[in-house]
Amino acid sequence: MIEFVSVSRNYGDKLAVAQLDLKIPSGELFALLGPNGAGKTTTIRMMVGLLQPTSGQVRICGHDVVTETRQANRHLGLVPDEPYLYDKLSGREFLSFVADIHGLDRNDAAARIDREIDQFELRPFVDDRTETYSHGMKQRLAFAAALLHEPAVLVVDEPMVGLDPRSIRLVKDLLKAKARSGMTIFMSTHSLSAVEEIADRIGILDHGQMKFLGTLAELRKLSVAEHTSLEHLYLHMTDGLPAERSASQATAP
Repeated sequence: MIEFVSVSRNYGDKLAVAQLDLKIPSGELFALLGPNGAGKTTTIRMMVGLLQPTSGQVRICGHDVVTETRQANRHLGLVPDEPYLYDKLSGREFLSFVADIHGLDRNDAAARIDREIDQFELRPFVDDRTETYSHGMKQRLAFAAALLHEPAVLVVDEPMVGLDPRSIRLVKDLLKAKARSGMTIFMSTHSLSAVEEIADRIGILDHGQMKFLGTLAELRKLSVAEHTSLEHLYLHMTDGLPAERSASQATAP
């Protein structure tokens, strides 16, 4: 699971994330939404150990990402918005490299690599150099690499960008299946239609503060309209709450 306990992050005088308290249990597909500059990237970087919180604590499966970085990383898979690959390696060589990093047994690694190649339909190009890949092909390879060591937590940043409709369907189905199997999934995205379709819970971050945390049904309670789209609700939330109810009223027990 993922836990943020009173987490704040400053860049000089600028407060990027303010007193974030968030717990995402096993088996939940959580989507973080917010406009550019809201603090989403800072939140992800703290979660994967690339930034230290100014205050507070981030834990992955019970391990503090600052003081127990190695233990936390063993449970973590990351698919960044821009896949970082080695251009002169083939896709298969890159997956072998990632398997070595995680210390996988050679026979086990080979079986897992074949599994991910099939799962993400990489076989037609997996032996070509990654410098020849389109963005969508790189994204699918990055997913395969993130899942090789079978992490308990998967963090994905803009997973649908650059993917064709078939690949988008593949990724949506995969994320739902992984959550059903018990994996904790943290997804940051601007793809509101994907969130509406697959997310169990939603967080809306704006100016470093969590403006809403709950299900889509709970978010809809903020509107007088019964079947308001997530896009409409999101724009209301980030432009200013409707006067009739506040987020805290909607999510209060």
